Amino acid sequence: MYGQELIIDLKDCDISKFNRESITEYFKQLCKIIDMEREDLHFWDDEGIPEHEKRTEPHVVGITAVQFIITSSITIHVLSILKEAYINIFSCKEFGSHRAAKFTANWFGSNKYEYVDIERGGDFSSHGRGNEKGIK
Repeated sequence: MYGQELIIDLKDCDISKFNRESITEYFKQLCKIIDMEREDLHFWDDEGIPEHEKRTEPHVVGITAVQFIITSSITIHVLSILKEAYINIFSCKEFGSHRAAKFTANWFGSNKYEYVDIERGGDFSSHGRGNEKGIK
């Protein structure tokens, strides 16, 4: 196995946590919990955008952020209108997926969440494959 990817879907979140300050603190606390070293943090949202240019579709209103870590990255997409959050944690260093998922759900106030932990870089014989003959 090369690495581990944790995919977390949250519903019915506390949208008061959907801001840059809270998400930054979430990354700090999460990285302590899963023993990862933080690097650059980047946000994509409507902050600083003129009101008439802001996005209004429910599936895009919110914040996207990438927290780079020494061993890969953590991405988050929070959707304010839908009260949902989608998080991916990928690392070549192992971490406690159950603990990370539970902490994430608690941080964002979600009682409705699910997560999947995937081993990356394993034997392809047990997974679907692309680039088979005739597929480019």
